[in-house]
Amino acid sequence: MDPRFCGMATPANVSCRPQCPGGADTSAPGPSTTYFVVESVAGLLAIAGNAFICAAILRDRKLRAVVTYHFLASLAAADALVGAVAIPCAQLSAAGLPQGQPRLCLLMLCTLLGLTQASVFGLLGVAVERYVAILQPLQYPAVLSPRNARWGIAASWSLAMALGLLPLLGWHKPLLPDGRCLFNAIIEDTYMVYFNFLVCMLLPLVVMLGLYARIFLAARRHIRQVAVRGVPGGGRGRVLRRELHVAASLFLVLCCFALCWLPLHVLNTMTLFCPSCPLPGHLVLAAIALSHANSALNPVLYVLRLRAFRQAFEAALACSWAPPGRALSMGLVPSSGQGLGSRNDLLPGK
Repeated sequence: MDPRFCGMATPANVSCRPQCPGGADTSAPGPSTTYFVVESVAGLLAIAGNAFICAAILRDRKLRAVVTYHFLASLAAADALVGAVAIPCAQLSAAGLPQGQPRLCLLMLCTLLGLTQASVFGLLGVAVERYVAILQPLQYPAVLSPRNARWGIAASWSLAMALGLLPLLGWHKPLLPDGRCLFNAIIEDTYMVYFNFLVCMLLPLVVMLGLYARIFLAARRHIRQVAVRGVPGGGRGRVLRRELHVAASLFLVLCCFALCWLPLHVLNTMTLFCPSCPLPGHLVLAAIALSHANSALNPVLYVLRLRAFRQAFEAALACSWAPPGRALSMGLVPSSGQGLGSRNDLLPGK
């Protein structure tokens, strides 16, 4: 492996073989200023964008009444925490900090892993909710009531953090003699590839792709039946088309997640199975930054693809440009939340 990559203080979900040519050298220069700047910008955008999504849901009574938005709020919260907590943890690890505090170092790295895992489970929850809403609409109120949804979200967060804490329980490499907190020198390659990638990411990803495939095939079959039968199924057909549009939007979010995270996990796999393969340090850092940028990208997709968030964003922009005292008279800040969407924005299965 490239000695430059092995000696680099590589953060955030990238593993590296501990044995580098000439010994385990950790004195090589760390990441460049460009990496820290890119990560900082991604973190700020993730915080701002996902905080807006959560605020839009919390302020609108109609959105809070729809279970779909419960799962979206959970996913947005996970992405916001990636920007506020996980990215700073990755930057600290890149600098070898905290130094001389092994327990705090492990806790920081495990928190990073847990928050990224929460994003995966958030996407899985959204896919399951869409599957039940479209393929089992009659069972939806019983299976995914608001109370059940909240319990499911709480369980997914608890499981994500528990899985992230496994290295703290002993699944890690020996700590460095100089006490530096380097992700690649502490987190086991086997944990990152066999468990974090194959079990905790790739398996849920395959399940989600299967769920969305079933959704689209069933929806297309039903729409064709409605077209043949004519008017009697027209009402359900319109609802199904609206459901399908939401499912397609969320499937796009899933695809972007896979495209942003798979390069990093592929590099992890290469370091485990091909320790002699050269991996330039700048390539690894670019993959890390790309994976974190996904948390900033999701709010953009929500605004572009989902009408309720798009209208909330337009209202927020209009309020920011309106003279003081005119926002209420312009109807831009409705007290009852009526301005964030129409009845057509709401999804079945409240």
